[in-house]
Amino acid sequence: TSHIKDTLLSIATMDKVLSRISTAAGALTIGAFTVNSCIYNVDGGERAVMFDTLRGGILPDVRNEGTHFLIPVVQRPIIIDVRTKPREIPSVTGTKDLQMVNIKLRVLWRPVIEKLPQLYRELGTDFDERVLPSIGNEVLKSVVAQYNAEE
Repeated sequence: TSHIKDTLLSIATMDKVLSRISTAAGALTIGAFTVNSCIYNVDGGERAVMFDTLRGGILPDVRNEGTHFLIPVVQRPIIIDVRTKPREIPSVTGTKDLQMVNIKLRVLWRPVIEKLPQLYRELGTDFDERVLPSIGNEVLKSVVAQYNAEE
């Protein structure tokens, strides 16, 4: 009977230990999930603007590269690529002697980092698709119109 008593006591002790371990593992999992949802990374060549639902939209500051904190559900980072990128803009335009020419303009561009909140607020993340083609066509037409086709 003492052997059975020792075995039951050992099983009860193991049950308590396993119960504590599972409680600690659950708490650790919840803690890790909470911490993970409160941080975000901004990689090299990128910047982030913060959308905040409590303070009325896009915050005026720009977040640099690195790890940053946020308030889950209330704040959401918008990551924007700020590296210099090439863009080719094709255009059909008229010359000084009224002949039509096909020409392409290659532009190296990047956004001004301090203006990212304004750019995102007014144009969204595809601001390059909205701005560059129209400006490129306008510049091409004004420059090509000054020359004859053989020049």
